Amino acid sequence: MTKRIKRIGVMTSGGDSPGMNAAIRAVARASSYYRVECLGFMRGFQGMIENDYIELNARSVRNIINLGGTILKSARSKEFLTEEGRAKAAANLKKANIDAMILIGGDGTFRGGKVFSEEHNIHVIGVPGTIDNDIFGTHYTIGYDTALNTVIDAVDKIRDTASSHNRLFFVEVMGRDAGFIALNSGIGAGAEEILIPEEDLGLDRLLNSLERSRRSGKTSSIVIVSEGDKIGKNVFELAAYVKDNLPYYDAKVTVLGHIQRGGSPTCFDRVLASRLCVKAVELALDGQQDIMVGMMNNEIKSIELVNALKSKPTINKELLRISDILSV
Repeated sequence: MTKRIKRIGVMTSGGDSPGMNAAIRAVARASSYYRVECLGFMRGFQGMIENDYIELNARSVRNIINLGGTILKSARSKEFLTEEGRAKAAANLKKANIDAMILIGGDGTFRGGKVFSEEHNIHVIGVPGTIDNDIFGTHYTIGYDTALNTVIDAVDKIRDTASSHNRLFFVEVMGRDAGFIALNSGIGAGAEEILIPEEDLGLDRLLNSLERSRRSGKTSSIVIVSEGDKIGKNVFELAAYVKDNLPYYDAKVTVLGHIQRGGSPTCFDRVLASRLCVKAVELALDGQQDIMVGMMNNEIKSIELVNALKSKPTINKELLRISDILSV
């Protein structure tokens, strides 16, 4: 490996996800291992614009691997969307002698980083950190596994109440544009129906499924709804529609919301963050730029940032088939 840089910057941006602190820790400690200085920029791109950063080293990131959220905070910067804002950020990075930036975030973070790199020749390495798991070029994103387990835990508790009162529960999970959380947590929690934005299953199918469940002897049901599902305008209208058409169901709604973003990261997310960010530092030291690191078939791979942004990962339709079989 040829070390070409002396100082690395790291930031977290977009929605927070469990494991971001493990990622920050890995960047700081890998930098220390390779004798490179590391600066952590606060509040994502906005911190770059305001020159707001802290020095990170192996000891300053102790005891954060188990924490949810991000010690560097996260924010969306309207100023960074302007050429003037990006120019200010670039000037601050050059003043701070930053040779490469490691960006931990999702699609929006990577798009901003790509434009920034093109305009100011800043070396950018992307690390996928989002609970939605909707980044092309990696099978898993940091925070996704923890979010799944949070949903499973919540739905298990809701099922206790559903069974006790013979109720139908609609549980809305995050996923405005991607149904990965809904699909996998739905199967894991034994949901009777799973509604995701990628598949418009239609209201008739939902009613038929619930009616079939009732006739088979089920006294309670769980329907997992991704927030981006297209069947109804929202989960509350969906529940009201079912009440109107299947009045024997006592339908309730639970929106899990931002509890899915928080909490201590699972072992899987801690290990994933560590592996991805050590590789990100090593690629930065090797002079790589405009790439993203990801995990494919349990191996850490890199992909050009432009290719990561061109496509979206697709859901595994085999899981939909399995869900149908197991919901009898």
